[in-house]
Amino acid sequence: MKSPIGVFDSGLGGLTVLRALRARLPAEDFLYFADTRFLPYGDRPEAFLKERGLVIAEALAARGAKALVIACNTATAAAAEAIRAATDLPVVALEPGVKPAAALTRRGIIGVLATTRTLESERFRRLVDNHAHHVRVLARACPGLAEAIEAHGPGSEQVAGHLDVFVTPLTAAGADVVVLGCTHYPWVAQAIAARLPADVRIVDTGEAVARQLERLLAAGQLLGGGGGRLAVATSGAPATVRETVIRLWGEPLPVEFWEI
Repeated sequence: MKSPIGVFDSGLGGLTVLRALRARLPAEDFLYFADTRFLPYGDRPEAFLKERGLVIAEALAARGAKALVIACNTATAAAAEAIRAATDLPVVALEPGVKPAAALTRRGIIGVLATTRTLESERFRRLVDNHAHHVRVLARACPGLAEAIEAHGPGSEQVAGHLDVFVTPLTAAGADVVVLGCTHYPWVAQAIAARLPADVRIVDTGEAVARQLERLLAAGQLLGGGGGRLAVATSGAPATVRETVIRLWGEPLPVEFWEI
């Protein structure tokens, strides 16, 4: 029970998920790994992402994690099934909120903003076939957006330029629900909303992931036992990650380097 929960993403986008996890589970300790050496995941081959996910999951388990959260839609699409098959730990994986979006839409048109790799994955196709076959799904790949959020900040001109390109067509197509299909995108949710009509709903799955983790921990009698501590590690440059953490998280956090 006193062991931490391992959370990983390609970069710092997964901090949006971590924020939801800590809000729901304040008595848990968390170990967050940002695989910034290989950021972005969205343009990398599926086979690489599967192998990388397995290596990271093994590293977190070796450092005492009692559960794993894949805080990355792209890593979920490529590696979630393999990670679940390779570990006895509870695993919560993130995927775009297509199911709730399909239930919310009034016009029968939903937009999904995500990485190229997420939208091209078999897992995403199954998600749409199972839960959104009766609606029109506008899948919009957003290359470069996650990197711009990390490198320049949510309020930067670079991010604004990407959003103008990626979000505006969803309005023109009549989408009344927009899914944030990458963990980086909640950092710019307000900017996305500002480019959409006022009645468009935005779907983020961070809270749903937190609820599922709570259920799995309770079922395994693993709930609680921590003190709200947070440790951060990266495969890239710790100094750069520290700067990004301050920019996104709003306060400094110590960052350790892991060679995995």
